[in-house]
Amino acid sequence: MDYFTIADCVQASFVEKRSEFIGYLCPVQTNEEAIGFLTSVKAEHRKAKHHVYAYILRDSNTTRYSDDGEPQGTAGVPVLEVLQKRGLTDVCCVVVRYFGGILLGGGGLVRAYSHSVSLACDAARIQHMCESTPLTLRMDYALYGKVSNVLSSYGVLENGSDFGEDVLLDLTVRNEMLQPLMDALTELSSGKMQMQTGKTGFSDFNTNFLSS
Repeated sequence: MDYFTIADCVQASFVEKRSEFIGYLCPVQTNEEAIGFLTSVKAEHRKAKHHVYAYILRDSNTTRYSDDGEPQGTAGVPVLEVLQKRGLTDVCCVVVRYFGGILLGGGGLVRAYSHSVSLACDAARIQHMCESTPLTLRMDYALYGKVSNVLSSYGVLENGSDFGEDVLLDLTVRNEMLQPLMDALTELSSGKMQMQTGKTGFSDFNTNFLSS
């Protein structure tokens, strides 16, 4: 099943009534990685009053959160809810708060923590991870132009190419597109194209970043 996560760790901060909120967002895949990330943020901000966190793990279907001393329901849950509304998994968010001396109230805290996570999510590169399979194509030059036109219709990732004696293309194809694409290429080449598949896994198909 497809899922959304982030590519790298990011952070974003803002100040609300003299309290500074710093949101950290990091990709994680296990409880150990999430706790390790939380520990590293705490070590960096030892003087902060609160280290609120939430994380979601795909494989173990795990969600965890903590208010870390803030009134119950005003911090950890809002952080978790933003991650869920963004549809993210395999992520850990830690929001550090340096208290500025002015109480924000329950509603103010919910808005501040939610905003901090939203800023971090906006700063992150979102990955659309799809179950996919590597596909290597080998063909003569006469076929290359026609094949390129076909590939554009199947949303493949083009990982590399080698123009030697033959044309060699290294692709990644979504699993639901793999057999239809191979059938189309077989028909196009009258069965003369060499095709080799690799091990199925997950790849990022976020089209906003395919050209980067």
